[in-house]
Amino acid sequence: MKIELPDLAATSALGERIAAVLQAGDVVALSGGLGAGKTTLARAIIAALGHRGEVPSPSFAIIETYDPPTVSLPLVHADFYRLTRPQEAEELGLDDYREGAALIAEWPEQAGGFGHEAGCLSIRLETAETGRIAIVEPGVDWLGRLP
Repeated sequence: MKIELPDLAATSALGERIAAVLQAGDVVALSGGLGAGKTTLARAIIAALGHRGEVPSPSFAIIETYDPPTVSLPLVHADFYRLTRPQEAEELGLDDYREGAALIAEWPEQAGGFGHEAGCLSIRLETAETGRIAIVEPGVDWLGRLP
């Protein structure tokens, strides 16, 4: 499915749609080139989950966590851009962070990818003349969940 994202409001609306059905164990895998809007969409999802205030890009820290009551469910926001091999995600303890939480993964391919997981919603963001386009590929657990 392709979703046009002509402006920030459209990106926020997509973030709200995702947040409304996001569950612990889910992965939202955001891919695309530098400046494609991965962090912007991640921030929209986190805001829609109830977080108020700044949402730092986890580019340096790699992993940022959000816990209730500041968000409606435990959430891990990870930016794997700096990883040089997928095993580094394991070495960071990603599985421990994910226990009982949803994961928003930027640059998922750097961590070995998550598309094989039934709970993965893969979104590739691309720039277009009219803004951005989100190419959405739901895993089996996501079928029928996004309104």
